[in-house]
Amino acid sequence: MPIFSFLAYPEANMKEQLIQDISQMQYCEVKVSENEDVLIVLTDTPDEETNKELTNTIKELDSIQSLSMTFGHIDS
Repeated sequence: MPIFSFLAYPEANMKEQLIQDISQMQYCEVKVSENEDVLIVLTDTPDEETNKELTNTIKELDSIQSLSMTFGHIDS
């Protein structure tokens, strides 16, 4: 069960849209950081393939500027 955390930077004036986009995805949880310029995205997927697909889907959102992994754990 892969568990990852990311910092997600929204495109200009698209923070609320990015929150909505990611919140609607399965296996995702979004937290707004204290400075509100970045979002914390937590993912918990059933397998590595689902994790890769989910990460690629997030990266392709029009509302996201960049996605940076901060933590990753995969059970062997």
